[in-house]
Amino acid sequence: MKKFLFLLISLFIISSSGAQTKYLIYLKDKGVMSKTSLQKSSPLFKSAVEKLSPQAIDRRKQVMGDDNYIAYEDLPLYENYVREIEASGIKIENQLKWFNSISAYLNEEQVNFAKSLSFVEKVERVKGFKIDNPVNEKPITQHSISAIQSQVGLDYGPSLTQNNLSEIPAVHDLGINGGGVIIGLLDTGFRWKTHSAFKNLKVAGERDFIQKDDITANQAGDLASQDAHGTSVLSIIGANESGRLIGPAFNATYYLAKTEDVGSEKHVEEDNYAAALEWMESKGVQITSSSLGYNIFDPPEFSYSYADMNGKTTIVAKAANLAFERGISTFTAAGNEGSNNWGKIISPADAFNIISVGAVDSRNIVVSFSSRGPTSDGRIKPEILAMGASVVNAAASTGNYSSGNGTSYAAPIAAGVAALLKSTFPHLTNHQIRKIFLECGDNSAQPNNDRGYGLISAKKVIAFPNLQQQGDVFRLNKIFYDPNGIKPNTAKVYYKIGSQNFQSANLNSSASSKYYFDFPAASFGETIEFYFTYQTDSGTLVLEPLKGNFKFAYGNLNITAISSGVKDILPTEFRLHQNYPNPFNPSTTIKYQIAVASKVQLKVYDLLGRDLATLVDELQQPGIYNSQFSIRNYQLPSGVYFYTLRAGNFSQTKKMMILK
Repeated sequence: MKKFLFLLISLFIISSSGAQTKYLIYLKDKGVMSKTSLQKSSPLFKSAVEKLSPQAIDRRKQVMGDDNYIAYEDLPLYENYVREIEASGIKIENQLKWFNSISAYLNEEQVNFAKSLSFVEKVERVKGFKIDNPVNEKPITQHSISAIQSQVGLDYGPSLTQNNLSEIPAVHDLGINGGGVIIGLLDTGFRWKTHSAFKNLKVAGERDFIQKDDITANQAGDLASQDAHGTSVLSIIGANESGRLIGPAFNATYYLAKTEDVGSEKHVEEDNYAAALEWMESKGVQITSSSLGYNIFDPPEFSYSYADMNGKTTIVAKAANLAFERGISTFTAAGNEGSNNWGKIISPADAFNIISVGAVDSRNIVVSFSSRGPTSDGRIKPEILAMGASVVNAAASTGNYSSGNGTSYAAPIAAGVAALLKSTFPHLTNHQIRKIFLECGDNSAQPNNDRGYGLISAKKVIAFPNLQQQGDVFRLNKIFYDPNGIKPNTAKVYYKIGSQNFQSANLNSSASSKYYFDFPAASFGETIEFYFTYQTDSGTLVLEPLKGNFKFAYGNLNITAISSGVKDILPTEFRLHQNYPNPFNPSTTIKYQIAVASKVQLKVYDLLGRDLATLVDELQQPGIYNSQFSIRNYQLPSGVYFYTLRAGNFSQTKKMMILK
């Protein structure tokens, strides 16, 4: 048998020299089945933990909990499967643990061989993407008139407009510049070591996923324009050259991934993007930004359709979803398709929790090329806007500066604003950051598929109140901005718990213009409303917000402005909905919502109370969920059944009927 197997493999290696295309080979398991409980003492659990930096573990625990920060997707690929594939002569390009797959260039015989392996689930061709190229690049050869443009002496030069539109200088004036935040950028390459814009840039790591090395600047085999786009994007968020260009997060630390081959007829390949996100996540990156996107391709390219822009179909969207589940704030360009036949957003802008960024000009008017929403499943896109017209950026080819248009230039501005927020309040989770962004857009009262929730303001997101859990205490944090100054010891919070009357308390002050207040204990899920007052130096009483109140569900870290029109806010109460369709055969959907991060169980029982199926058994973050139940896997007669949701102290049961 061994001699026959060796002969088979040898013949296969010899026959593997034909025309090749990149494929994803999906494996059936990881040596253990997906339902296997991951014990902390198990070798698999320890192996997954060893691949993560301490920063990645801390970020994961913040949103996934101390006991559930390793999921099945985090387990490494089963080595025996990988070795058998490599022994056949197949050269592996990327190992994608989140997808339990590998990518490789295969000819037809190799595809058939891979499909024949007992441990292979399926083999799919890698689909094409393209860089979201900016338009109308123009060189800037002259220095601007040197002028101090902030209270702390920062001279933004010609980049003042793009920064000022999102009120970034006001935050820089507080000494907030992205320090302590780790950002990952996915793009074409980065010529950061030689351009003067990056002389003080902090780069913790870089990786070329095209040529499989650690050089992200141009090298042998690259086109001259390979690193141009990525260099420009990096400069918009992280440059610091006085009088020329200053980015919002110039003091952050960066990981750089070169994923997009501008010289390839296949455009960028989705497995590179997924591999880069896995790498960045393991390094402890807190924010990612990409200017990559899908568009229609001519045959023989394999393309997704607009129907696939549903947040759960493309590899890049699924990778972004998994990154978000692990605590990363994800940003991406909405796309430059607004003026063509496609018109809509491009993936991964369709991912569920990614913040897709559209483009406005200096007058805050949406530019024609900015891609519109919705996603194919009806969600509002883009989420927010930033300046994407005449944006000043570093030119890799000349070592000078240029200006250009594109949502690819708006995205790094928005991601930079997120870095300022995270730098100010390190305790914020990615769920909180996303919620604050939606609340602080200038169109949050009436979000739509042209402007989303509106132009993002660094000043507004920093000033929006946020919560921090310290043991059993929920601390309210606040920064006030007022050009007239704030009289000491006049800042107050007025709050009510449930149906109680409002009561007031003085806010405690701390360094850097921060105030805080510890709410008294309440029942989990109970609604708390609040607002603020303070006096200016001249004695004028100021109310915030001017209209309505803020509110949150006790135990939920997300705050809502009651007067806001934000539509996709997280739920403020637990609820189990009636299944639909009902009666059903063969399947039905069970919808439920979680107000506070909880251990969730969703089970199905018969009339005698016997446990028939466990649909959910895991820690879940606040949100709205859908679970599918099908009788195909069970021998169940017609009749009445029950399903029960348990989440923390919450429990609710409803009836459903099978009708054959």
